[in-house]
Amino acid sequence: MTSPQGPTSAALPPETEAVLRRLEYVVRNKLDGLLQGSYLGLVPGPGSEAGESRQYYPGDDVRRMDWPVTARTMTPHVRQTVADRELETWLVVDLSPSLDFGTANMEKRDLVFAAATAMVHLTTKAGNRIGAIVTNGDQTYRIPAVGGINHARYLLRKLAATPRADHGGGHDLRDALEQVRRPPRRRGMVAVISDFLGAPDWERPLRGLGERHELLGIEIVDPREMDLPAAGLVTFVDPESGEQLEVQTSDAQLRYRYAVAAREQRASIATMLRRAGADHLQLRTDSDWLSDMARFVVTRRRGVAARPPSRAGMIGVH
Repeated sequence: MTSPQGPTSAALPPETEAVLRRLEYVVRNKLDGLLQGSYLGLVPGPGSEAGESRQYYPGDDVRRMDWPVTARTMTPHVRQTVADRELETWLVVDLSPSLDFGTANMEKRDLVFAAATAMVHLTTKAGNRIGAIVTNGDQTYRIPAVGGINHARYLLRKLAATPRADHGGGHDLRDALEQVRRPPRRRGMVAVISDFLGAPDWERPLRGLGERHELLGIEIVDPREMDLPAAGLVTFVDPESGEQLEVQTSDAQLRYRYAVAAREQRASIATMLRRAGADHLQLRTDSDWLSDMARFVVTRRRGVAARPPSRAGMIGVH
């Protein structure tokens, strides 16, 4: 079901209001402080006005190669561009049931809100506009792209008011991306916040968006999705379909096969994002999302393709 209005605008519970205020404080006073001097905020877009050349780094868009400078210096260079002064950013926010899960510092849903808060407050500067397509598996709604801090807070309150759904629709992310893609919108940036689980049918619309927009894929991960603990007989429930399966997790060989399959799945997601031309930021519920996001921005500024941060002390299976 698709609703253009989204959830009601009734007052949020006091604890939810407190979480939103705390997240805004963290982003505006900590993350923004780490990244002072950047007009473009979280992810600098390519812009349209020609700028200076710089040395090529693996992962740079080869379509921006500066061939005259490359020929003159015998070193690959790319042409940088000055970003447009009024950018339009669209968030595609996945709040489907697979995000209602977490075994570490927070639920994946909470991490979605954290990432969305960072995107909203770091891109709504100097007249930039931001809108969102939000899906929870049961409904999909659109928040128009508007500028200003009041709209930014309104958008985040709408996200926080999005109810949890019992089951997913199976193609929610694909359908949400199609809503950004059609009708065509002015060139800007599209950030997709999701765990990218479920049907892998989102790549085609994402690649279509990549032909017109700067793309960022923010992948939300929980450590138990990568490794199973030895917890005996466990009943697993698919949050999207409701299907149940009993698994004997004490079987070491089974845990090994699970870990291999999980890493192959994540590698496939990373490949699909890369093929679509999207930068890739992985945030984990057992990691410091603030540091991971700041590291991503610094890496992005240096012109190196961002990669999921390596983690020391990752929770493993014992």
